[in-house]
Amino acid sequence: MTTLAINQLSTLRWSFQEDVAAYAARGFNGIGIWRPKLEDFGLDRTIELLAEASMSVTSLSWVGGFTGSDGRAVDDAVIDAIAAVRDAANLRADTLVVLAGGRNNHIRNHVKRTFCDALQEIAAVAEDFGVRLSIEPIHPGCGDEWSFVNDLQSTLDIIERVGSPNLGLVLDTYHVGMDEEVMGWLPDVIPHLHLVQFGDGRHSPIGEMNRCLLGEGSVPLHTIFETLAKHGYDGPMEIELIGEDVEAIPYDDMLDHTRNFFDRMTGSVKS
Repeated sequence: MTTLAINQLSTLRWSFQEDVAAYAARGFNGIGIWRPKLEDFGLDRTIELLAEASMSVTSLSWVGGFTGSDGRAVDDAVIDAIAAVRDAANLRADTLVVLAGGRNNHIRNHVKRTFCDALQEIAAVAEDFGVRLSIEPIHPGCGDEWSFVNDLQSTLDIIERVGSPNLGLVLDTYHVGMDEEVMGWLPDVIPHLHLVQFGDGRHSPIGEMNRCLLGEGSVPLHTIFETLAKHGYDGPMEIELIGEDVEAIPYDDMLDHTRNFFDRMTGSVKS
């Protein structure tokens, strides 16, 4: 059975206990964990709570900033990432999400080399712990400070350059799904695909991320879902809903809408 999860960013104001109870009540069998919430609640308590709810961890988010764009030195970002690898192993997370960091006024070749060097160091530890790392390409319209990796092709290039069997990618439909070329890339991406995050938006990202309820935006979610299924993707799926268009919607209503949307979408494909 495919794991269907909610990322905790979607219910940021709730406590960890509220997240798990609400997700489980609607039949979501996975959770995407946000590291600040994990730190607040505690690793041991989290493992116990998820075991009681029979809920798996689809992702742990995030590590990165290896270009210095968030003010940290590269070595500090690597140390933080290695600590997160250990947490991901204890949580039995499907993947640890990686953001490259912004260009930070460096030339592209320099930041790419810096990122790949950091990834090789982290991947060696991840391989020892059996943890998968997943680069997430971020749309440049809303994420220049978060990542210089903005599309599927550049993500695959980095994966090939690092050459770790534990390194793959996260496909977030909000960031890449409005690109008309994405459907053509999906067959090449699926062998490296660790997680699909479903997000929708009324227009291409500009400034802050602003996602809307699934099915109410411009991302061809049904087509993406059908293409993934056609080419054999059977990994976890996670929903991430944040931004001005959803922040006023009660979390319970947002989760109900998401559950209904996925029931309709998966039902139409199965039929």
